[in-house]
Amino acid sequence: MIFKRFNSSAAGALQKTALYALHVKLGGNMVPYAGYAMPVKYAQQTHIESHNWTRTHAGLFDVSHMLQSTLKGAEATKFLHKITPTDFQNLPAGQGTLSVLLNENGGIVDDTLITKVAENDFSIVTNAGCIDQDVAFLKQQIEGFDCAWEAVQEKGLLALQGPEAKNALGSIVAGGPQSLQDLYFGQRRRYAILDAETTGGTFEVDVARSGYTGEDGFEISVANRDALKLATQLLKDPAVRPIGLAARDSLRLEAGMCLYGHELDQNTTPVEASLNWLISKSRRDGSLGRFNGFDRIMDLINNKSATEARVGFKYVGRGPAARQGAEIFSEDGQKLVGRVTSGSASPSLGGINIGQAYVQKSNRKAGTKLTVRVRNKSFPIEVARLPLTPSHFYKPE
Repeated sequence: MIFKRFNSSAAGALQKTALYALHVKLGGNMVPYAGYAMPVKYAQQTHIESHNWTRTHAGLFDVSHMLQSTLKGAEATKFLHKITPTDFQNLPAGQGTLSVLLNENGGIVDDTLITKVAENDFSIVTNAGCIDQDVAFLKQQIEGFDCAWEAVQEKGLLALQGPEAKNALGSIVAGGPQSLQDLYFGQRRRYAILDAETTGGTFEVDVARSGYTGEDGFEISVANRDALKLATQLLKDPAVRPIGLAARDSLRLEAGMCLYGHELDQNTTPVEASLNWLISKSRRDGSLGRFNGFDRIMDLINNKSATEARVGFKYVGRGPAARQGAEIFSEDGQKLVGRVTSGSASPSLGGINIGQAYVQKSNRKAGTKLTVRVRNKSFPIEVARLPLTPSHFYKPE
């Protein structure tokens, strides 16, 4: 029952996004999630149908519960170089990248998408479920730096994902579909949206070519006053359907993407999480500033001293899905070698059960045969390369 995992906060005093009324109108099954009332699915389609529609057409997700913020000032880059292991000095303006916020021990406070708007001017998106700890962390860490961090107010965030996303968005941007052709994965740009309610009118949005599904797509930051107009115009396209949290989770799991509190936490470094690529090579000698946990993380890289690694896995046969915390054993079932962090059936792979896990490093190679224990029974699994389904990010040829 994938829906149970989204009742992550007590009912009562829930916040609502600018699209709440639209979700209800469209038959959204609203559940508490990260302090918000959010749609887990919609009445017109099952979770599996929603998942497959996004893979083959285009899905529209309301992710306005996520925290959007800005970082500006003379030492903004210097500050980012303390709290993340990524090189933002050499990142081109208009380009974004996934990174992680690091505590003093190199553990992950949160994963984040950071876009360089201009020199020492950044846009940041962090997770909804981590808002309180992220705000406290950023406010504490920024002391002494000549820059200012500020949460963005009165803006929503919509994710349009899938192979037909570019056509749907292209039909309503003022520049037409061709204006999206040179917006590549990770890049962000401001666009004018044709306002269907006024003759010749437009409203502005910030569009990042990114997402959490493994498909081509966009994350669109829009003023709350325009969010309903934007969503309504996109949903008029027959290729676009509203999609809820349940499908978003199974899509990201197939795509090999991490979920904070499952694959990532304050005790896990990016090295153990198999996210070495976030640690820019230009950051590894300390010349651009030593990030939090520098010595620990560099020891893990240079001496290959990590004892476990994040991996993907697939069931070899049938059986109940392995959820977070399920134990993983050697093929003969005698030795405990790891633990599951996320798991569910994979709609794109014919319904076989898949997941992500941390295993002892000696068991991380793709093809390694192991067993997972669910409901006091053992089921054979095989370590699989991430992502578990092909990615379709839009990149220059």
